[in-house]
Amino acid sequence: MSAATPTLSNLVIASRESALALWQARNIQARLQELYPQSKITIRGMTTQGDRILDRALDKIGGKGLFVKELEDALAAGTADIAVHSVKDLPMELPRGFILAAVGERGDPRDAFVSNRYAGLAELPAGARVGTSSPRRECQLRARYPRLQIAPLRGNVPTRLKRLDEGGYDAVILAAAGLKRLGLEHRITRLLAPSDSMPAPGQGAIGIECLESRTDLTGLLAPLNHAATTRCVAAERAFSLALSGNCNLPLGAYAEMNGANLRLRGFVGTADGSRIVSGELEGPGADPQSLGSGLAQQLKARGAADILTQSQE
Repeated sequence: MSAATPTLSNLVIASRESALALWQARNIQARLQELYPQSKITIRGMTTQGDRILDRALDKIGGKGLFVKELEDALAAGTADIAVHSVKDLPMELPRGFILAAVGERGDPRDAFVSNRYAGLAELPAGARVGTSSPRRECQLRARYPRLQIAPLRGNVPTRLKRLDEGGYDAVILAAAGLKRLGLEHRITRLLAPSDSMPAPGQGAIGIECLESRTDLTGLLAPLNHAATTRCVAAERAFSLALSGNCNLPLGAYAEMNGANLRLRGFVGTADGSRIVSGELEGPGADPQSLGSGLAQQLKARGAADILTQSQE
């Protein structure tokens, strides 16, 4: 289908080929098929650079953009019409010419503690090996539980669980939404409250990306957009962008609707967890970007600017 064809008679969804990514793509496919039953909607599975390189941390090989570039290339070439992503995997700034056309209703935004032997983080003994390759999670773990050994862990959800089951780790930290969507909720030992493990911006939300020029698609995708989730995600991503959020920087953000207002919590810290600056801000839900950048400025004034400088050295 050509990127210029103003029709939904044939729609191609670009997706990574991991089990979770395909679940998300099929979820969007089913919802679109229900809305437009006369349309032929197919999924084009793709392997991204981020999926191929598993022996190095994301911040060492180019960041989260490695999970989306091939999908965006397909959109630009016209071999796919939309791309479905976990919003937390999207860079805070999309390349010029691309837009986040819709954000679905958020799933569980929390992190999950998974272990075959221990009931929670507090029960882990000194030296216990906890698997994660997220600087955000590592920072918070080191700050709260300095006795633990944090070990790198990359790969899709089944791969990470397999490595836990093989005895390489005493516990792993994963996104609760991913486990639930894959029917693996029974593997969750304990859900971690945002106050204990601040989620990544956009965690639990599914985003639909397309070319900005595809004005024929934006209206068709509008029914899939969840207004409250979109506002929360916009505040979180604005907070991260204002702090130059990238894979090198331990940063978390979580927004919730409070009536017509948004309550945004966020933090930024050092890689070793020795310093964390956190805060929260509430403001009109109609202006989530201002709320996100406003909280970022407050944190910068309270010491986050020094952490940002240190992370760039």
